[in-house]
Amino acid sequence: MITKKLAEEIVEQTMVRLNKNLNVMDTNGMILASGEKERIDRIHEGAAHVAKTKRPLWINDDNAAQWHGAKHGVNMPIYYNDRLVGIIGITGEPEELRDIATLVQMTTEMMVRQTLITSETEWKQKMMGLIYEELTEGGPLSPIVIDRLALLKFNMTGPYLTMLVHAKNLPASPQRLIESMEKLFERNSVLICHSQLNEVFIVLSDAKPSALDRTLQKILALFQKDASVQIGVGLPVEQLDNIAHSYETAKYAIQYGHSNQQIHHYDDIELIALLKSRPTQLKERFTKRILDGLNEQLIETLEAFFEHDQAIGETANALDIHRHTLTYRLRKVKELTSLDPTLFRDAVLFHIALLVKRMR
Repeated sequence: MITKKLAEEIVEQTMVRLNKNLNVMDTNGMILASGEKERIDRIHEGAAHVAKTKRPLWINDDNAAQWHGAKHGVNMPIYYNDRLVGIIGITGEPEELRDIATLVQMTTEMMVRQTLITSETEWKQKMMGLIYEELTEGGPLSPIVIDRLALLKFNMTGPYLTMLVHAKNLPASPQRLIESMEKLFERNSVLICHSQLNEVFIVLSDAKPSALDRTLQKILALFQKDASVQIGVGLPVEQLDNIAHSYETAKYAIQYGHSNQQIHHYDDIELIALLKSRPTQLKERFTKRILDGLNEQLIETLEAFFEHDQAIGETANALDIHRHTLTYRLRKVKELTSLDPTLFRDAVLFHIALLVKRMR
């Protein structure tokens, strides 16, 4: 809807150039602003008719009697994003207005669009700032934040993934950059805000990490080869309440990522972050994630497997089980964790997780 303040601005700006009286009405036909002050806050019957029919109405000697209090001229619908937001009326003889009416309508719609886009942007930025604070603090989300996410039409389907973009040369008001980033993702599946001086905070819903690489390259391209840009990709989490953990891992990805690269996945530096970071909470999360779903028998099997340098025969003898039984257990570990203890990289993850578990 057109506000009274915006209606007054439209009348003031347009009448200077038009030298005709102008009325701006809401979608009920109420006059919000007019060059004829005495008409303000009155219903314009012609405008009310336009609001119903969505078609311009020309008033002249032939039909003026139908519209009580209306003067000769034209009343036209004003749209924003295909939605009726008001009516604009120009007073004068129709013959004199034929050539300018459409131009005035288009100019008014441009003014409305610019004003509403600006107000929507400011509203969205404020909302995103409040959402960012609560998401990164951790803990259960308040009903207010849930309502704000619904207003933004954010798809609240897990898993969720956090990314951080750091840039020394980030614009002081990076809204245009943020809008360009939003276009790279599926509609309503992303939250993006300028969270800190040199940081852009991104949260994806229904995240598919395997499909991210091309999008990350496109984000880098928006910065026009700025070598200072660093992107950290955190771990996915299933619940919005756990976004703080994904955010924390995205920060670690940038902090411990290789200096020769611009895109850093926490998966690639997890061991470094684990060994360099002090918080026991991070270590406990790592241990739980790697060993989650494994019972004591499978954990005992892994410990014996690594103690005997991944040798099937020696491990089977130590556990007093058949080789096929050991192979079955190792295959079960892979099914439960998606990590293969017979592969070096995955074996390292298991080995350190078991060490950390022992140290508790």
